[in-house]
Amino acid sequence: METARKDIKALAKEASLLPQEELLQVLAGQSDLLIGIPKETSLQEKRVALVPEAVALLVAHGHQVIVESGAGKNSHFEDIEYSESGARISHDRNDVFQSSLVLKVGPPSMEEVRMMGIGATLISAIQLSVQNEKLLELLCKKKTTCIAWDYIKNVNGLYPLVRAMGEIAGNVCIITAGELLSGEKGRGMMLGGISGVRPSEVVILGAGTVGEFAARAAMGLGAQVKIFDNRPHRLVRIQQSLGARVWTSTLQPSVLNEALKTADVAIGSIKGDGQRAPMIVSESMVSSMKEGSVIIDVCIDTGGCFETSRITSHECPTYVENGVIHYCVPNIASSVSGTASQALSNIIAPLLLSIAADGGVSTAIRMANIVRSGVYMYKGVITNRGVAEERGLPYKDLDLLLAAY
Repeated sequence: METARKDIKALAKEASLLPQEELLQVLAGQSDLLIGIPKETSLQEKRVALVPEAVALLVAHGHQVIVESGAGKNSHFEDIEYSESGARISHDRNDVFQSSLVLKVGPPSMEEVRMMGIGATLISAIQLSVQNEKLLELLCKKKTTCIAWDYIKNVNGLYPLVRAMGEIAGNVCIITAGELLSGEKGRGMMLGGISGVRPSEVVILGAGTVGEFAARAAMGLGAQVKIFDNRPHRLVRIQQSLGARVWTSTLQPSVLNEALKTADVAIGSIKGDGQRAPMIVSESMVSSMKEGSVIIDVCIDTGGCFETSRITSHECPTYVENGVIHYCVPNIASSVSGTASQALSNIIAPLLLSIAADGGVSTAIRMANIVRSGVYMYKGVITNRGVAEERGLPYKDLDLLLAAY
């Protein structure tokens, strides 16, 4: 008996010296997604989250895509294009919202949330001005996981989707300003400059993405550009980004007032730290501007930078106050819906593929996929402090919540 025990010990010792198989973490396999793309119903929203080419890419990877009939029409994408890309076209709106992952551009309405299934995932923009506590409470009740595409940050700490829309808005601002400045109500001027003629002057409030691309477009036309911002590091960055010496200043009222007096175009693109944009330009400052000059308030969806701003529409985009043309259309990027949809789709489609490769939404969030930065509700629990405090609702830290599940 004793000899048998010694033999067993000798065998065990010998086995421990043999090469061992390395133990590796077992990762979840790819999860096939069921993606629903409804037609946007928000005011003036003409974009679509995925274009037909992106749908074809997702279908080729084994995912199912249900597109509501007419979802791409305002972006000039027809149902037949989506169908040929492998999507299923549905005329039943409820059918689309029963998808496990609902993908929208604008925030959902109460009616849309009611149609969603229990435990679904919603990817859309978040606009707290239209998402009240009742809507958030209904999302909580349905155990929804909500991801705001405008909160998603990449590994460099940048917001790729917000930046893409900012680039478009900045360029559209200058194109629109040029049309208004030369139009019937304008000053009959070309935005820019030619030999022997004084160039037009453009004042830009805000040195963010919109301000940068508006400045780039205006300078490309030959206009004189002045940029104001209260964040010196942004003024330094925009100087470096533009690759040219451009007139910059902090927001000093006397300096700004003098700049506006000679400006042909003023663009407001300053986002506040809170939910409302700061009101920078008073009515008296606007009244000192030249007759026929143009104001474009990019921040109108959060209150606007100009005291005289009020929301207009793509159908009736302008009004004249104090002799100055005001263009205050929210969601400027939607005016070029085809380009904007393509830009959104170029970022969202690879994001969906990475979610699927990680094993689904919940696994991707656990694995610190970049989608995690956009999560503001996880399985019916609000995980973004700012969202919860804005609406007076309870909040739990996402890391603690993941540890509990």
